[in-house]
Amino acid sequence: MVIPVILSGGSGTRLWPVSRKSYPKQFCRLLKEETPFQETILRARALGLKDDPIVVGNRDHRFIMAEQLREIGIEESTIILEPVARNSTAAMAAAAFWQAKKDEEAILWFMPADAAIEGLDLLQVALERACTAAEKDYIVTFGMQPTRAETGYGYIEQGNPLPGVEKAFQIAHFLEKPGKEQAERFMEEGRYLWNSGMFIVRARVFLEELERLAPKIYDNIKKAFDVSGTDCGFVQLNETYFGQSPSISVDYAIAEKTDRAAVVPASFKWMDVGSWDAVWELTSKDDYGNATKGNVFLDEARNCYVYSDGIVATVTGVEDLIVVVTKDAVMVSHRDHAQDVKNMVARLKASKHGEAENHVQVYRPWGFYESLIQGERFQVKRIHVSPGEKLSLQKHFHRAEHWVVVAGTALVTRDDEQIVVRENESVYLPLGCVHRLENPGKIPVTLVEVQSGPYLGEDDIVRLEDIYQR
Repeated sequence: MVIPVILSGGSGTRLWPVSRKSYPKQFCRLLKEETPFQETILRARALGLKDDPIVVGNRDHRFIMAEQLREIGIEESTIILEPVARNSTAAMAAAAFWQAKKDEEAILWFMPADAAIEGLDLLQVALERACTAAEKDYIVTFGMQPTRAETGYGYIEQGNPLPGVEKAFQIAHFLEKPGKEQAERFMEEGRYLWNSGMFIVRARVFLEELERLAPKIYDNIKKAFDVSGTDCGFVQLNETYFGQSPSISVDYAIAEKTDRAAVVPASFKWMDVGSWDAVWELTSKDDYGNATKGNVFLDEARNCYVYSDGIVATVTGVEDLIVVVTKDAVMVSHRDHAQDVKNMVARLKASKHGEAENHVQVYRPWGFYESLIQGERFQVKRIHVSPGEKLSLQKHFHRAEHWVVVAGTALVTRDDEQIVVRENESVYLPLGCVHRLENPGKIPVTLVEVQSGPYLGEDDIVRLEDIYQR
């Protein structure tokens, strides 16, 4: 039995401003109709792995993950929520403890949720070899054949052949992201592979090596798992114990130390979609090497990537640039510095710019809202409520609200009243009234909300009842 495990953490800084902490890259539709998160799961299904996946991700993204699973027809997956970020080892341990409770001999295929892969036939061959090695109690990773002197990936040095497993090898060394000269030497020598970040291992073996090599992580995640609970269908790990776990990658904690590490060289097309340069490489291009998405016009431009999610973006007479335009931010970078976008995000965050982590459009379990205009003592928002969903029953101490429905039919609770508000109708919610917005229909409800008052922050919400248990 092979169980796909989707690792959906990450802060989303290198693909800013489209990817941000509140809605990171694995949930964004940058390349295809499906998101990288969805593609990762569908890829496992295409290889014949019919068992429902285990998903490990950030607690703040729980409803995004659940909705994207539903979009591709998966209703019964296990979603394990990380209360705080503690890197890949803790996330993998949580999944291993969950699976070991049912079948500790099952093989887990750990996959980051943000890689682009093509060539399923070649992936199938590599997976079968990796599973053969995993059945012999090895911890196996895919080593990708380098196609260029890449400085943005970690590397694996291939060691001696693995006894009894065709085209599998021991791992001599894991190596950090190299400089340009070292990466070129790796290409020339031929025994170095890109580290894919995927691991194939029995649940039992992973936990045995974790207990031996990283006992503090083992102890804390076991305690976090033992007292975990289920909330709205999600597995909620104990925050105190999980937070006490050291934050360290699985490469450092286990793979570099264990004598069970093995690598299967693989030739399917793989790329970590971790920078805008990678997005450019994976996007179809015009005759001048330009890749675009959205409302974009180019003139005398070469080898550029230009993205706009709304307003028109024009680029003239430049080469090797990345230009990304969103509703609230513009990012311009030379392609050679695509990996450095995260440094600018860090500067924005240090300067307390909300755009560093949050989008104008903010997702909630019931839908999303978008701030349109904000002025002194007033704010205008667009609110989208999905069919069958409802906001919390709430009140505010500092603001009144006026709702105008522009699409669909809303059911509004206002103190002791229940009011049906149809398209082109409105309702006023005075300061302090208890209210709720519901969508009882089959189509989304869209409304314009006008807030007025001395304080309009999102923390001026007193929730009296919430089906999402926030």
